[in-house]
Amino acid sequence: MGEPVADICVIGAGAAGLAAGIFAAEHNPDCTVELLDGATSIGAKILVSGGGRCNVTHDVVRPEDFFGTRHLVRNVLAAFPVQNTVAWFASLGVELKREETGKLFPVTDKARSVLDALTARSRELGVVLRPGHRVSGIERRNASEQAGAQGPAEFVIRHQHGETPARRVILATGGQSLPRTGSDGSGYGLARHLGHHVTPTVPALVALMLDEHCFHAELSGLSHEVEIQTMVEGRPVDRRTGSLLWTHFGISGPVVMDASRFWCLARARGETAELYGNFLPGRNAEQSREWFLSQVAQNPRRSLLKLLAELLPERSAEALCRHAGGDPQQACAQVPRAVRDRLMTALTRFRFPVVRDRGWNFAEVTAGGIPLEEVNFRTMESKLVPGLYLVGEVLDCDGRIGGFNFQWAWATGRVAGRAAAASLGAGSDR
Repeated sequence: MGEPVADICVIGAGAAGLAAGIFAAEHNPDCTVELLDGATSIGAKILVSGGGRCNVTHDVVRPEDFFGTRHLVRNVLAAFPVQNTVAWFASLGVELKREETGKLFPVTDKARSVLDALTARSRELGVVLRPGHRVSGIERRNASEQAGAQGPAEFVIRHQHGETPARRVILATGGQSLPRTGSDGSGYGLARHLGHHVTPTVPALVALMLDEHCFHAELSGLSHEVEIQTMVEGRPVDRRTGSLLWTHFGISGPVVMDASRFWCLARARGETAELYGNFLPGRNAEQSREWFLSQVAQNPRRSLLKLLAELLPERSAEALCRHAGGDPQQACAQVPRAVRDRLMTALTRFRFPVVRDRGWNFAEVTAGGIPLEEVNFRTMESKLVPGLYLVGEVLDCDGRIGGFNFQWAWATGRVAGRAAAASLGAGSDR
């Protein structure tokens, strides 16, 4: 082959891919690093994340914030903790600030500053960025092809512009979420072709659409604290409390997006999945009934709406009253027992009539992917294909909302980049 051989070829120039390329070039300045990306301009997912501000990481990151093989996740995260991430971005000229939720954003409030810093550092190190190079296949060269060659290429990457021979490959193609940014799931096919398995993939961190007959549209734009429990085949699989946002199509907000993976995975398996909301977090139906009766005793002429508005936004209180068949303006002492019982159920165990998730075009991350058990957590190198490294969202690991998935990208990228560079021989140990 006449093409020059790349020491390390990173497929995918998103967060994990850029991190891998940078850390590889820093660790071994003598190696050549190329990043191939199918999009015409790289980093689109970085630019749209966090409402265009890029939630770089979170101030506290624990293995419990992720869904994946827990002990493997723990070891990967330990190799590049949050304080190292903050220091790394500072070295790139991107200072981070902490918001009340614990999310860390660039002080500029612009995702562009994050992407520009990553691409500038890549170019400074001599990393070659090749947008518009969609990869269609990766082939391993057999031993006879490599024999007698000096510094043989172990892989041949086929793309739109031909072929790139490479000694090491880092697969950073992302999952299937936000396919318009380039992460359309093609990396799974590349991995399967090389012998890897891929667990079923579904949208995660995605809003959920409700039956059109529900009252969500009239509450669009309203948010409040809700405890959500996910039931699969009648068994509880997840319970969490956070902010729910009513929308014109259904429900969104952090608590819904975190819970969505369980609903989506169950439905993909053909199982019955249900979401229940407690609009009075910390209180069950009986405690709520006792509170209601005590309030009635103190002020029997108070309207049902005014009573509930002490605990809920007035618009949601009115919608739940009507849902339970009650009159929001009725004096609370005159509410029939049957209506009161239905109202207590609606307040503490409201069944959201979810019909579907909002789809890949709106999902922030992918649940499922290449099993972590098929990767050496110390290096991110494939246990099945020597010389192949797997990073970021292509792996079967997804974090909750709040910058955790970016932290996974930076951590896996660093581990893989340094390991791939070190495997090529001489280099600095910085």
